[in-house]
Amino acid sequence: MKSPLLISIALAANVCLIPAHAQEQKTEQKTEQKTQQESTASAAATSASTPSASQEVTAPVVAPVLEKIDTVVGTGTEAVTGKTVVVHYTGWLRDPQAENQRGKSFDSSVGRAPFSFNLGEGRVIRGWEQGVPGMKVGGKRTLMIPSTLAYGSRGAGKGVIPPDADLIFDIELLDVIKMPEVEKIDSKLGKGDEAKSGNTVTVHYTGWLRDPKAKGQKGKEFDSSVKREPFSFTINGGEVIRGWDLGVQGMKIGGKRTLIIPAALAYGAREVGNGLIPANSDLIFEVRLLKVSAAKK
Repeated sequence: MKSPLLISIALAANVCLIPAHAQEQKTEQKTEQKTQQESTASAAATSASTPSASQEVTAPVVAPVLEKIDTVVGTGTEAVTGKTVVVHYTGWLRDPQAENQRGKSFDSSVGRAPFSFNLGEGRVIRGWEQGVPGMKVGGKRTLMIPSTLAYGSRGAGKGVIPPDADLIFDIELLDVIKMPEVEKIDSKLGKGDEAKSGNTVTVHYTGWLRDPKAKGQKGKEFDSSVKREPFSFTINGGEVIRGWDLGVQGMKIGGKRTLIIPAALAYGAREVGNGLIPANSDLIFEVRLLKVSAAKK
């Protein structure tokens, strides 16, 4: 059973930045790889055949390129993989006929809380993962993102971003901070198989808002699987909040662990569940590991 509070799609009110679904992204990548393999095989077969005078030579297909245009060069800390970046952004559909190619604006953080994400974790579209590194705090950059590095043929936001849409983002880098860590407290060490990246694990859990003034820092309880079915997910499969991917690894079957997860590794500046989890909330989970299934080869 997939809890709506833990699946990765719930990580973002800003659907325009987050992959529509981790599995769809993997499928798209596999399709691209298969297409490339087929093209390579076809090219090899063609070159091996006897050429003729009438044979038409076609130019190789050039992959769309991400364009990065710095309008203001920052002077602060540089955005690099493994860091948390804080940005303001505005996004448009790219329209060659419009002024500065900016068509309809579909999303902006300006006027609300800045957007934060961890570089290198695949939690934003690939155009962002490739386009933001190298910026420095105080800098402003325009990204011209081809659809293959955005949402491809699937689009996003129920038509807000149509299929095969190229996008433009204006980004201002506000801060670069050290990526926070999950605090892990084992109340019982398991003795069974160990949970590792790629494994599918089955757990029972209870989650609270972290409140330093409450007993055990456990504030309001917002979710629990204990009185219903256990919860299953694949570690580092993009199916849960990042704090779970990092926190459950290393547990063994039968073990119990408390995870104290900072907001940046949970839901960040986004409100979840109509206020059930307020913006910028640190969370506490008690997790009991019931089963570990080996990664599929």
